[in-house]
Formats: sequence, structure tokens, C-alpha cells
Amino acid sequence: MKFIKSLAMLSTLLSFAVAGTFVDDSEIGLRKISVKDENSVTLRDVNYSAQPAGLSTRFDRAFENAPPMIPHDLDGLLPITTELNMCTTCHLPEFANDVGSTPVPKSHLVDLRSGEDNEGVLDGSRYNCVQCHTPQAKVNIAIQNNFKPEFFYKDGNSSSNLMDILNEGVK
Repeated sequence: MKFIKSLAMLSTLLSFAVAGTFVDDSEIGLRKISVKDENSVTLRDVNYSAQPAGLSTRFDRAFENAPPMIPHDLDGLLPITTELNMCTTCHLPEFANDVGSTPVPKSHLVDLRSGEDNEGVLDGSRYNCVQCHTPQAKVNIAIQNNFKPEFFYKDGNSSSNLMDILNEGVK
């Protein structure tokens, strides 16, 4: 059966080749260069927020429980390592209220694999903040989007309820 499926796929590919309908990899995506060519990639000039922490304006979340974007300048805060994470000096719950920052949500203080509460300690798998959270930037949008998020609870555009709904629908 696998052999027959493989023959069918090969036949389809050959028909595209004969018809001349292959699309060159430089014609796909937004870069318009070969996907194998990393030497011709030029980074766009991006205007990231230069506002210091506490003075910046936050963007709403893109969708419910989306990681919020970083509204402030990151100079002096990177790189983030397991030994040194400057984000935690303001965003752990015990510091956040004093400095007026957004505290990390409960989901960051729990081992989501075991469900074990880390009692206020950032979970080890969550140390690299910029893996999910990216700096806000003023950019020209390459492709317009008319997506409008719908938030199912009152503060969904600015806070997370992930721990409350994580197992919703799971039996």
C-alpha cells in the first residue's frame, strides 16, 4: 500500500514537472530570495520602543492568553540565561506591585508537566522570556490582516487566565 501511495505521489510530481508548474523557492514567502540563501537576507530597520520600563504604553494581546509583547527597551537586559534573568527582577509577583510592572502569571510558577506548584519560583522551563515575549515595534505591515480577537473574559486583552482554563474540556 505504501508503494502505491509513493507511486501516486511520484506521478503527481512528474505531472507538475512536465506541465512546468513548479514554483521556484525564490518566489515564495515575503523574502523573495532563495530559501537556501542566508547571505542575501537583509534585516528590516525596525523601530522598537525606546521607552524605559514603566513609561511605555502596552499593546493589547493578540488573542486570549497570548504572550504579551514587551513594551519597553531591552538594552542591558539581554542575554537572558538560567543564571541571569533581568526580567524577574521586576516581573516576579513579589516585586511587580512595588515597581508597577505586570507580574508573571501563575502558569509561569507551576511545572506544567507535573502540575507541581513551584511556590513562587519561576519554573525552569520558563526562564527564556524572549522565546515567547517579543518587543513591541512600529513597523509597516507587509500583509494586512483583519483579524479581531474576541476575549471570553473581562480582562482577556491584558491578563491571562490560562491556569483557570488549562484543563477545560479534558476528561
